[in-house]
Amino acid sequence: MDISSAGLRVLRQIAESGSFTAAAVRLGYTQSAISRQAAALERSAGTALFERHPGGARLTPAGLTLLRHARTILDCLATAEQDLAGTAPQTEQVRLGVVLSAGAALLPATLARLAATHPHISVTTTEGTTPTLLRTLRAGTIDLALLTSRPPHRPLDGESPRLHVETVTDTELVVAAASTGAFAGRGTVHIDELVDVPWIATPASASEPLLGVWPGLPARPHIAHRARDWLTKLHLVAGGFGITTVPSGLAPVLPPGVRLLHVEGAPTEVRRILVARLPGPSAAAATAVTAVTRAIVASA
Repeated sequence: MDISSAGLRVLRQIAESGSFTAAAVRLGYTQSAISRQAAALERSAGTALFERHPGGARLTPAGLTLLRHARTILDCLATAEQDLAGTAPQTEQVRLGVVLSAGAALLPATLARLAATHPHISVTTTEGTTPTLLRTLRAGTIDLALLTSRPPHRPLDGESPRLHVETVTDTELVVAAASTGAFAGRGTVHIDELVDVPWIATPASASEPLLGVWPGLPARPHIAHRARDWLTKLHLVAGGFGITTVPSGLAPVLPPGVRLLHVEGAPTEVRRILVARLPGPSAAAATAVTAVTRAIVASA
């Protein structure tokens, strides 16, 4: 095969972005240029590498096989560039992806503990939803991903090979409401009371689930505000503009004016926090990051 490094970067970016259009934006190319690179890759490989569908694109089994090699090749090229430029890092680097809800509660404490106990480890982070971070992890852009899952906790994705996944902790899903108003002074709420209240939710898409509304609500929710940022959602809650769902682990970082309510009359909703990585031996630095994350959760 005669494949350029640019072609491999296109392959990786399509895998990470989930579409030709998003890959073009990320790489600064036109969509037609991305399509030409993808077609050239498939001609060179002699097989289909991409499955096109209305919502975007995903890699075929052959594409995933080539991606595994692309990760190694592109990492080696990056290391060679650093060596030639004399800018090779003096620390062990770990690229960590974090879901939005876990980042606020776990990330600052984890980074502080690592700085104190493992100063030779340098961590860079990126934030996203679980589906986005899974694509990023598969593409090799991050080394570890701190993710969430809901019962029945099936495999995180259907790709092969299976990711190596470790459970960090289970946390209860609760409702965040204003400290004043209808739910003032309360610690619980019945699910029937949540039917007619305004909700603050993260917009859903073809690949991203709706977040912020209680699962199994017995009626169609009234979504008053849509926001992706957790801080925005919680400040809207504090202002009395609606309610939203959060993991109970966010309790230490709630803004003033917000209280958490346990939901009665419905099954307990548990969210599992996981650390995922590609299969195979784990680098010592990545193992240390996972261990420190576990320790932070255990001491909370």
